[in-house]
Amino acid sequence: MRPDRAAPSMSDFCRPPARRSPMLDHVHEDPERCVRAVQSKDARFDGWFFTAVLTTRIYCRPSCPVAPPKVENMRFYPSAAAAQQAGFRACKRCRPDASPGSPLWNHRADSVAQAMRLIADGVVDREGVPGLAARLGYSVRQVERQLLAELGAGPLALARAQRAQTARLLIETTALPMAEVALAAGFASIRAFNETVRSVFALSPTDLRTRRRAVADTPGVLSLRLPFRAPLCPDNLFGHLAATAVPGVEEWRDGAYRRTLRLPHGHAVVALSPQPDHVACRLALTDLRDLSIAIARCRRMLDLDADPVAVDDRLRTDPDLRPLVDKDPGRRVPGTVDAAEFAVRAVLGQQVSTAAARTHAGRIVAAAGTPIADVGLTHLFPTPDDLLSLDPAVLAMPNARKVAFRALVEALASGAVDLGVGADWAKARAELLALPGFGPWTVEVIAMRALGDPDAFIPGDLGVRVAARALGMPDTPGALVARAQAWRPWRAYAVQYLWATGDHAVNRLPA
Repeated sequence: MRPDRAAPSMSDFCRPPARRSPMLDHVHEDPERCVRAVQSKDARFDGWFFTAVLTTRIYCRPSCPVAPPKVENMRFYPSAAAAQQAGFRACKRCRPDASPGSPLWNHRADSVAQAMRLIADGVVDREGVPGLAARLGYSVRQVERQLLAELGAGPLALARAQRAQTARLLIETTALPMAEVALAAGFASIRAFNETVRSVFALSPTDLRTRRRAVADTPGVLSLRLPFRAPLCPDNLFGHLAATAVPGVEEWRDGAYRRTLRLPHGHAVVALSPQPDHVACRLALTDLRDLSIAIARCRRMLDLDADPVAVDDRLRTDPDLRPLVDKDPGRRVPGTVDAAEFAVRAVLGQQVSTAAARTHAGRIVAAAGTPIADVGLTHLFPTPDDLLSLDPAVLAMPNARKVAFRALVEALASGAVDLGVGADWAKARAELLALPGFGPWTVEVIAMRALGDPDAFIPGDLGVRVAARALGMPDTPGALVARAQAWRPWRAYAVQYLWATGDHAVNRLPA
């Protein structure tokens, strides 16, 4: 979608930096609602809270197929880590550690949500709690206090729960020796690995392996199932990723979106294909220590932790949007595995067609990307440092866009602009807007797809305005901003429904 040159000022449509879900935030503190969810086996609540059973000392997801326990025996926790710290072990039937993540951590902009995104991205394992605190700009004690207050567990316990889940995946889906599983999952010792697995799953690592699913049939490739909250409309999600795929970095092949990933310990190639109740994920890693990070980044790219019922219920309150939502409920906002990569691509795509943007991106990948060996994929997308030395002749675009490109690359490489998973969304917007060649359209597209702000809005976008006009809505940016107040805090999802009215490859799965 190309930007329209006329757009309101940034302050007209940027939301405050901290906003929480109006429906389910802190749902674990409402026992009556939790009991109803458990008794009705409501899968929508999976990941929002966990149910611990006093008599069996296990914890489950709300949709656990086992008969619900007596109400007086239920206790509710905001995280699996909190339930584990309280002495409960994971249910072998419903596998609560494999439930979708809480939507709060991707859709909120406060420090707790930033911390949870960073923990999922492996920061505690790589840099420790002091590194996490430094990234957030708080003391270690402040970070621990905030996480304990909201999640019932500190950063170490949350990272431990993530390591346990990674260990289970490796135990069940590979034939790796346990010592290698322990190292890959991030444990400091075999003893800590054994103790954690026994504590969380009430089974030894060897016992877990005897219960495993079939091992991947391709050596070196992990076959995983990425859960999501239903409904999910894959059309615009995979359609967008496939239609904008950068040659050498991304492709659509055999019913799957494939791409390369640059990860802390190496690189990976992932293939993702939509299934009725999950997204099938085939992942080839050069270093298994990157498993949980790769999964977290793919989940963010596909917006799999979203709460589509909450989103669609809000958008249905608009009579003009209701038919679009009813036709294809569960649209997601396509994201990215690398925010810096997407920001660069957003600049390359200013005022040009999708095909032209792919061509520009393909040129810089061929010139500055890191080569890899794979069938169909040839490179990792270049880092900002790689792009600093790029020959300007490669950039076949107007001089103003070259200036914007260079300014962005320098700002990302120096750290003057932070678009990482723990970035402050309001600060990032201000930093981007200060760069030459960056207007509201570019900044909001980056906020929507790279930062993951669910309320990012682009009223000056040509596709949005055309769709609004066809639906009988006002189509000037200022009037659209006013109309869209009723869609908050889910305006980025409203954009997906509006874009879907157009006849464009981004709106459909490839044949």
